[in-house]
Amino acid sequence: MTKLTIAELSAETVDLLPGRETLLFDVNSALIAAQNASYAVNATTILSLANSTALQGVTVTQG
Repeated sequence: MTKLTIAELSAETVDLLPGRETLLFDVNSALIAAQNASYAVNATTILSLANSTALQGVTVTQG
């Protein structure tokens, strides 16, 4: 930890936060829904192959 110089200390600023009554009705919410799906089918025959593709969807709704 290093010491602050007088110049660095005097360059610092302060901002006042709004009062509680102002913040009381400020609502910020977000609904996040994520879905993952992957399907593979392998038939029971000789030398059969199965491929799978994974899909992902993310939805963010903020109000």
